[in-house]
Amino acid sequence: MVDVLLTHSYHLYYDRKQVRKMQPYPPLGTLYAAALLRQQGFSVALFDTMLEDPESGFPAALARHRPRVVAIYEDNFNFLAKMCLSRMRQVAYGMLDAARAAGATVVVNGPDPSDHVEEYLRRGFDFVLLGEAEWTIAELVESLLRGPARDPVNVAGLAFLRRGSGEVFRTPSRPLLRDLDALPFPARDLMDYRAYRDAWKSRHGFFSLNIVASRGCPYRCNWCARPIYGDSFHIRSAESVAEEMRELKDIFSAEHLWFADDLFGIKPRWVLELADAVERRAAALPFKMQSRVNLMSEETAGALKRAGCTEVWMGVESGSQKILDAMDKGTRVEQVPMARENLRRQGVRACFFLQFGFPGETWEHIQKTIQLVRQTRPDDIGVSVSYPLPGTKFYERVREELGAKTQWVDSDDLSMMFRGAYTDQFYRALHDALHAEVETWSPPSGDRLRGPDIAVEKSASATRVRDLWARVSRLEKTCRNPEPTLSSAAV
Repeated sequence: MVDVLLTHSYHLYYDRKQVRKMQPYPPLGTLYAAALLRQQGFSVALFDTMLEDPESGFPAALARHRPRVVAIYEDNFNFLAKMCLSRMRQVAYGMLDAARAAGATVVVNGPDPSDHVEEYLRRGFDFVLLGEAEWTIAELVESLLRGPARDPVNVAGLAFLRRGSGEVFRTPSRPLLRDLDALPFPARDLMDYRAYRDAWKSRHGFFSLNIVASRGCPYRCNWCARPIYGDSFHIRSAESVAEEMRELKDIFSAEHLWFADDLFGIKPRWVLELADAVERRAAALPFKMQSRVNLMSEETAGALKRAGCTEVWMGVESGSQKILDAMDKGTRVEQVPMARENLRRQGVRACFFLQFGFPGETWEHIQKTIQLVRQTRPDDIGVSVSYPLPGTKFYERVREELGAKTQWVDSDDLSMMFRGAYTDQFYRALHDALHAEVETWSPPSGDRLRGPDIAVEKSASATRVRDLWARVSRLEKTCRNPEPTLSSAAV
């Protein structure tokens, strides 16, 4: 028997896009909670839903560990959890039913339950852990398992149904952690190291693990949901991050890292300190991370290179300044080529996140985005459509237009949830055409093709790209929405 069985609700094989990519990462947020619980003297186990089938694996884990408390503790550092996919909610509810049948107290934490507290509680969860929850779950488990010294009503950061009245009761909010170095490193010994390694090695030839250096983002893009950390930003010391990188390299045999921070490199001096700390430990590993175009100065790009960075994903979003301003993005279009060039000089891949369909966007604005991509030639792109999430200004703007479907099923859904300028069909065609064109800029990998074969493949790719763009052109005329949602800004 264990005190707490921790799990999460994201299963890779329920997400068609992520199966194609096959880049699974352990549930970092869940492992942070496990590490702190263990530090506080509780016995813990993990059911990792990422690679193991929850329908058969979770009941088996319940029978094996016989937990007193089950915590569906989402990995809040995983962007897929932040998307609040409907399939994840279904998995969480299924695990709830199994855990309650096994007699466990069941608690839940994550973006979706934080946004839909009452729905989760009335579905049967005993407690919803609100916001940053490592210490909340530690104090709650102490209250549940070690006697009445601390009643749950006195544990900050909780929501539950009052006995008798059935009303939702929320305890005071828990202040966010400022000293992130005080947390133990994630309990990675609980993960199935071999399963992750085999998945990566078989598909990509190397093994990647995830790590975070900070929590939160101080910028205020009006479409970005932040139910856990709000507008705060707290960062670990460069020494702590470099030491964890060394551990991942030397103990877990990682060959590559993904920094899962919402925003990496916000403080130029810290990036320099990290590069120095990594070099002192010989801890450098190739890594990728997310940042913004306004942060990619020449100095920062050089420091990132020294620390091991090989790939930067930047939220470019649009090639239209009017759309960026409507998003409250806080960046300028002219910063995009500058950031791309600074990274290119260091040999660091520059990759763009692009977002289509924001209220007020027209074909003219879309063409500006296409032109920007062609001008700067990023090494890779990620294309999405504007996705309204609760708690954002964008969501409030379009909430009256939302129908029965308010969540994507998986990360490849790309459904428009409101009245965009065009229908889903157009945006999916745009996604396919732009991706196909960017892919033609990369040479064939390895020695697979030579001489005439390369010419044949290039010709076939060029024909495919022309056909895809021709389809976009046709759909641009037939898929227009006669009454699209307009932006609150004058675009």
